[in-house]
Amino acid sequence: MLAVVCVLVVLAGAVALLAGSASARGAAQAAADLAALGAAGADMHASGDPCGRATEVAQRNRATVTACVAEGDGIYTITTTAPAPAGRSATATARAGPASAAG
Repeated sequence: MLAVVCVLVVLAGAVALLAGSASARGAAQAAADLAALGAAGADMHASGDPCGRATEVAQRNRATVTACVAEGDGIYTITTTAPAPAGRSATATARAGPASAAG
């Protein structure tokens, strides 16, 4: 009986760790998406440093910008990292720019 309880506790811990990791991945992606939009918007409206804006937006979403690349034509690629369970981190990348640059 004790072995069954131990197995159930280990399984519950593994499920919680996986759920936390998936949640962290989603948070990192949301932060990257919003930060890329912030950078592109700052560039479009000439309202400050686009990478600085991306960093600010990511921090508000509990993430860190690890890369901010200006590709030209107002397009920015942002990579963010968000904390995940067990001392790990989740990373995501997003790209944004004006519709006129699509293609």
